Amino acid sequence: MTETKPTRIVRRGRIFPEIQWSEEKKAQWKAEQEAFHKRCKVVFDRVQPELIKTHYNWYIAVEPDSGEYFLDRDIEIATQMARHKHPNAIPFLFRINETGACGTI
Repeated sequence: MTETKPTRIVRRGRIFPEIQWSEEKKAQWKAEQEAFHKRCKVVFDRVQPELIKTHYNWYIAVEPDSGEYFLDRDIEIATQMARHKHPNAIPFLFRINETGACGTI
């Protein structure tokens, strides 16, 4: 005689329910992200007019603390170049065009 399979209990909810961000922590994280973007945008705005002529639609990875930027046609290579030079910093990526936006909606 074949045995029946036990009924599986479906658990719904968060994977780690003990990790819950408060509204203050969410607001702080968002403010930090916006401040980081503004610091990177200053570097991008400085170099964008000259690079748009020669590197249109290339990617630029900006590291704001040093002011360095890394260019490539491929988004992954630009990121790798930035990570290789600054392993502990996270670069911000822009696309060298009129808006600086990467991707489509």
